[in-house]
Amino acid sequence: MRILLVEDDPSQAASLQLILESEGIDVERVESGEDAVELARNFDFSLVILDLMLPDMDGHAVLRSLRDARVSTPVMILTGLDELDHKVRGLGSGADDYITKPFAKDELIARLHAIVRRSEGHAESRVSIGRLTVKLDDQTADVDGEPVKLTGKEFGVLELLALRRGQTVTKAQFINHLYGGFDEPDLKIIDVFVCKLRRKIAKLTGGQHYIVTEWGRGYTLRDE
Repeated sequence: MRILLVEDDPSQAASLQLILESEGIDVERVESGEDAVELARNFDFSLVILDLMLPDMDGHAVLRSLRDARVSTPVMILTGLDELDHKVRGLGSGADDYITKPFAKDELIARLHAIVRRSEGHAESRVSIGRLTVKLDDQTADVDGEPVKLTGKEFGVLELLALRRGQTVTKAQFINHLYGGFDEPDLKIIDVFVCKLRRKIAKLTGGQHYIVTEWGRGYTLRDE
């Protein structure tokens, strides 16, 4: 998961970035509304966390600009302004959720995962296929309760497959999900990640890995 964090207060931005990265979330951080709009329009993010009080334009204007530009990336407004009017304006302008400072870390993480799941059409936090269970919120996977030891990028590949279970995911889509347009490697790296994933899952299942190659197209997660 890659998140765009829009926060102009350096200490708060650093603290929030540390919280997110401790959960295995990749973070791109900007301080201005203009930069936020530019990045969100040109790169793929799972979520935008948007502060309302920015130096060049307020968060409501940023949100309107994104929606006017048909950027459908989910937006969570994060601010110290807790007046009802701000919440109504934000949600009415296209925000997906609103959380006020100070906030509990666990609540923030749970809510952002829920937003991303809903945006992908999933209400549940777990996706099961055969003996494999992918826990989207925990960013872990197991086979019959036995943990599958995955790197961050390996889980990112499995996460996208789980979110789009039964659908073909192209290598370009994997790259966008893992790197969000920044420092993108060659597409062949996806084959490497998938190969490692298959080996680790099959080791625990006795041979099944559930990741099916769609030749010339990509990969699909389904019960073979």
